[in-house]
Amino acid sequence: MAKTSVIARQTKREKLVATYAAKRKALKEAGDYAALDKLPRNASPVRLKNRCKLTGRPKGYMGKFGVCRNVFREMASAGKIPGVTKASW
Repeated sequence: MAKTSVIARQTKREKLVATYAAKRKALKEAGDYAALDKLPRNASPVRLKNRCKLTGRPKGYMGKFGVCRNVFREMASAGKIPGVTKASW
């Protein structure tokens, strides 16, 4: 489980990215890079990190499901993910 401060920082960045998305797009199309530099750094989508929605773990993230591999395995074994079954041969 990631520290709650790290998860809070990530959610704060996500809100900033959403807030400035339209403004960033307009400035990029206009080619006004000086104005882009004056926007907050955390408003850039590049600064976002994919994290598990349940634990906040940054590594082993599975984008299709939005969780890390550990949580995915537990949920799949418990039958909480529809359409996913354990492979056996």
